[in-house]
Amino acid sequence: MLYRLRAMDDDRETSQVISPKYDTSGLITAVITDATDGMVLMVGHMNAQALACTRDTGFVHFFSRSRQALWKKGETSGNLLLMREMLIDCDQDAVWVKATPVGPTCHTGRSSCFYRRVTGTGLEMI
Repeated sequence: MLYRLRAMDDDRETSQVISPKYDTSGLITAVITDATDGMVLMVGHMNAQALACTRDTGFVHFFSRSRQALWKKGETSGNLLLMREMLIDCDQDAVWVKATPVGPTCHTGRSSCFYRRVTGTGLEMI
């Protein structure tokens, strides 16, 4: 099947300038995967400060919606996420961070926040 590409007239889609498109709360979605095996570790949100701190320090930061504050992943637990690479999607409203976890990523102690499969009857541990 052949798809027709639409014209890209938005600088966010064509330039080499990072210009994140934050939502009305000032956030973009951040998907974090293991840099070694590609496993999805977690999904969080970043504001401009969290994005800048992640880029500047190499440690993944988020904006905690529940605390309404900047949050360095692992700051209290020691379970840091070391950024290896950051990619941004076509319209710059989501980032993908490939990271090396230092310890478990999930607050439950699991390596990933995605440890249950949705089935026809409910959830199944994996």
